[in-house]
Amino acid sequence: MKADVSIPDKMFFRIGEVSEITGVKPYVLRYWESEFRLLRPNKNKSGQRVYRRRDVETALEIKDLLHQRKFTIAGAKKWLNGDGKLPNGERQMELGFEAADREAAIRRIREGLATLEKMLD
Repeated sequence: MKADVSIPDKMFFRIGEVSEITGVKPYVLRYWESEFRLLRPNKNKSGQRVYRRRDVETALEIKDLLHQRKFTIAGAKKWLNGDGKLPNGERQMELGFEAADREAAIRRIREGLATLEKMLD
């Protein structure tokens, strides 16, 4: 969980509140519920989702894995379910650069491939 995100001192949260805290839309939270077994909020008598503090922390961790660390859904599931390790004991590769750096790297790779193609012709 990121240090700059503060979770209010409450026992229960509605989906709109969790959406504000995490910075993701409610439909994204509902999708994550379908994908991640760890994120399963209870529903109250009127059918509204009721998130506990632990659920909010889990949502923040999922967001970090997907948005900051660039994990895939499958990789994030394995990370969360396997104590941070993939089934074969390896860790999912994390890309250590920002979007601009990735674009520059992709450009250099394309140029190198074009040069290699010319050499082969």
